[in-house]
Amino acid sequence: MKKILLLFFLFSTLSSVAQVTIERTKTNNDLKLSALPYYSYGRGLGLTSPDSLFQFNIRFRMQNRMTYLQEEDTEGAIDGQIRRLRLRFDGYVGDPKFLYAIQLSFAPGDVGEVQEGENVNIIRDAVLFYRPNRHWSIGFGQTKLPGNRQRVNSSGALQLTDRTINNARFNIDRDFGFQVHNLNESFDKFSYNFKAAVSMGEGRNSTEDPDNGLAYTGKVELFPLGAFTRDGSYFEGDLVREATPKLLFSGAYQFNNKGRRTQGQLGTELYDKRDMQSILLDAMLKYSGWSFQTAYMQRIADNPVTFNPLDESDVQYVFTGHGFDYQLSYIFPSDYEIIGRFSTQRVKDDIHFYTPHTNQYSLGLTKYIWEHSFKMQGEFTLNDMEYFNGSNRQDWYIRFQVEIGI
Repeated sequence: MKKILLLFFLFSTLSSVAQVTIERTKTNNDLKLSALPYYSYGRGLGLTSPDSLFQFNIRFRMQNRMTYLQEEDTEGAIDGQIRRLRLRFDGYVGDPKFLYAIQLSFAPGDVGEVQEGENVNIIRDAVLFYRPNRHWSIGFGQTKLPGNRQRVNSSGALQLTDRTINNARFNIDRDFGFQVHNLNESFDKFSYNFKAAVSMGEGRNSTEDPDNGLAYTGKVELFPLGAFTRDGSYFEGDLVREATPKLLFSGAYQFNNKGRRTQGQLGTELYDKRDMQSILLDAMLKYSGWSFQTAYMQRIADNPVTFNPLDESDVQYVFTGHGFDYQLSYIFPSDYEIIGRFSTQRVKDDIHFYTPHTNQYSLGLTKYIWEHSFKMQGEFTLNDMEYFNGSNRQDWYIRFQVEIGI
């Protein structure tokens, strides 16, 4: 209990210190693209050549966190880490219609454990875009696929310290390939976007032996009441306090032919390839400081369990099943925000023997100092797990996190 109180005291103290006034710029990044996987409050730090044939912007972002974890029937533990440390670059070369975006990660949790025979995952994004006009964007390289809303949003634009359990298990992620986006957004009338991608299906930084299996992704985004202010669909919470209600409906579908990993673009290697289908549905509503979002995610695969040919007791399985997320928040005029979230995850009977059904409950308090670019977050999360044999287990954690970047 003393450790929990210490974390709350630290959060409260830093929140008080953070009352300093910071001058804000209202200028949007003129190189923003719908596929760029990060939140930007301004332009970052940029250079433009005298002949205007080259532009280079640089940004950084880091998340530092402290967590107290309590797993059932075990002693509590304290974890402190740099959760994310990223460098980001974007700009154009020769002509503003030809844009590039690069993002590198350096924190251990981002890079992952170095394993023999596998690549180091420093590169998150390396993509070239051709933007002939404001309606079309064509990309080639590695970046996020047009998937679930929370996954498309930067981890730095989240209200809580992590995405949901369903995003962790069912979502599609970064991949190498081609993307085409058709954007048709207006603030005062019905708007829509169409997005499609053909990618390798193996996830980021993969150099596995080539095969003839690809991933095909399509997405539709609908804005019945017009587009959100300052691209508000790309960050959580109604930080801009929408003067009129804004609503988003979106749906994405992916077919991953001959997928090699347990979660398509993510996870460990399967012992045999499997075809996978992903269905991702979202809705978001923002108005006058209130924000509500919900999501449905599902992964489908026949015969999801694969066996080691040398030891049939050793298995790897496609994570199949479905889940729902619900998230509600309100931001006060003082820039404090309260957030509540509930997620439920149900796995398919084929894999329930290996992994539980899970419900997740989260409560959060965030203090925005410079919108999502500089904020402090406190969170309590409880995981309630139901196993194949009927037993239950509960784990929980309390966390304090600081995010800062440009």
